[in-house]
Amino acid sequence: MCRKIILFVLNWLLFSVLLTTGRGALAQQPTKIPHLGFLVASSAAVQKLRIEAFRQGLRALGYVESKNIVIDYRYAEGKPDRLPALATELLQLNVDLIVAAGGSPPAQAAKNATKSIPIVMTNVADAVGDGLVASLARPGGNITGLSTFAPELSGKRLELLKEMLPGISRVAVLANREFQGYSAQAKETEAAAQALGLNLQMVEVRGAGDLDNAFAAILAARSSAILTLSDPVTFTLLKRIVELAIKQRLPSMHLQAEYAEAGGLVAYGPSYIELFRRAATYVDKILKGTKPADLPVEQPTGFDFIVNLKTAKQIGVTIPPNVLVRASRVIR
Repeated sequence: MCRKIILFVLNWLLFSVLLTTGRGALAQQPTKIPHLGFLVASSAAVQKLRIEAFRQGLRALGYVESKNIVIDYRYAEGKPDRLPALATELLQLNVDLIVAAGGSPPAQAAKNATKSIPIVMTNVADAVGDGLVASLARPGGNITGLSTFAPELSGKRLELLKEMLPGISRVAVLANREFQGYSAQAKETEAAAQALGLNLQMVEVRGAGDLDNAFAAILAARSSAILTLSDPVTFTLLKRIVELAIKQRLPSMHLQAEYAEAGGLVAYGPSYIELFRRAATYVDKILKGTKPADLPVEQPTGFDFIVNLKTAKQIGVTIPPNVLVRASRVIR
């Protein structure tokens, strides 16, 4: 009888050990680590702060790169024709989601490459007009994210230029006509210029080789200031554009904060840093099961108005106090 009891106890103990070990093995099964593709229209250098903001957004949600999330980056270096091949490369890596940064071209390249992998765009001016989503409220398909759509900003930038430089009559606009968002930006800017009594000089920039001729044309036309439209080409060349503007003592107005930080006179536009940080929330929701079609496209709520007083002094421009007091940041 004692022997039976001992055998029973031993069997029960063995069963308990096996059960516990089995549960432990199941508990230790590795969970799938999310794999993101990050498709960028411009370069790593000019996108550095924005990408870091995206990483900060991920960390706030519990994702640490190379620990519990993997991100592969592809940069087109301001050459939109490279984007389709780079999007295909990311798909070949079996990514779970693609983040498209740098306006419509990377988002379009990603959308053309896949109809099933979710896509989060970070800063597209006109997602509906460019055919990326059905509507901002109901995107449909496999793409959603954040928009920079704010048509009134084109007029506001010209208003600020005229307020700072009351005597100006002609503004040179640096733009790339091949950029997908050019037409909408140009139309808005031309309408604003007409309302303000300003003449525009449209100057084509398709690459670094165009800049010297572009500034020679600006000087020949006696334009009093320059305005850059948003596109990956000019953004990639921002440092050179700013250097040439300062050299020619030309006041410059830009959309992105990076221009003012590099020496441009003024930048006024959506807070791209905040847009990239917010993109992490879209990634999190999609990784947790929400479909892109069910996530409305978010429009900008935060704006940067940056004045570079150091540059103002270099080119001999005095910023009126009533303009300076409205700046969200002043670089001295």
